[in-house]
Amino acid sequence: MRLRPAMTAKASAAVLALFAVWTFATWFLEGRIETLLRPEAVADRVAYALVANLLIGIVLALAVLGLLIRSGCLTRNAAGFGGSTPSAVRLTTAVVLGLALFALQGPPSLDPVVLLNAFCQVLVVSVAEVIVCWAVVGAMVEAVLKPHGRAVSIIGAAVVASVAFGIYHFAHSAPFNSIAMVALLSIVGLVTSGIFFATRDVYATILFHNFLGLFGVVQALVGSVQLSAYAAVQLPLLVMAAASLVVLALSDLILIRRPGGSRRVPPRQ
Repeated sequence: MRLRPAMTAKASAAVLALFAVWTFATWFLEGRIETLLRPEAVADRVAYALVANLLIGIVLALAVLGLLIRSGCLTRNAAGFGGSTPSAVRLTTAVVLGLALFALQGPPSLDPVVLLNAFCQVLVVSVAEVIVCWAVVGAMVEAVLKPHGRAVSIIGAAVVASVAFGIYHFAHSAPFNSIAMVALLSIVGLVTSGIFFATRDVYATILFHNFLGLFGVVQALVGSVQLSAYAAVQLPLLVMAAASLVVLALSDLILIRRPGGSRRVPPRQ
């Protein structure tokens, strides 16, 4: 279905507003006070994870996505929520590919406890990043560009989603907020775009994307001499990671897959 200009304008405004609110919350709760560079700042970390990622990056983002789907702007499949359940094959493939890329980069630490803590820390952010940048922004750009052909719409969506992912990191603490790092992350985002648009599976994309972020976080911890703090299990990080998955699953069920959630409503004439 070709979107009417009025519908496109409203949907695009909602998507831009979501991205802006999410980015501002990240800067206010993380980048402004360098939360992720301070392992001892438990309260700040919890506030950042709860507000910027769980409430805005997951719940609000899926609420916006649900409205876009029910208004006929998007379909569940285009946004990565097409299957009745996440695909075990795609999830396994994402983990294998993610692990392979992580190992090939030569990680600065292979301590299983360090990697577990870092993986859990990244996961909370990765869920929000994939939902906002790819399931919402990317899918919406694809829908807007669809009249120009399948190739143009997918390539355009992949590029915009990747650039949005890079720009979002200006809101983070060092070293992720530099121009060089934002440019690099935009390029890295193209890899995630490839997985998302090839699989149309949000859950598989999140797992794969998390391994890309894992390397960067471990490297940043080494550079800031904070790695030793992650040598012991950080229970708050594990709890927040588990909470992000629970919130994602519940929000998916309630806001996306509820009865009538995938129904396309024709625009008013």
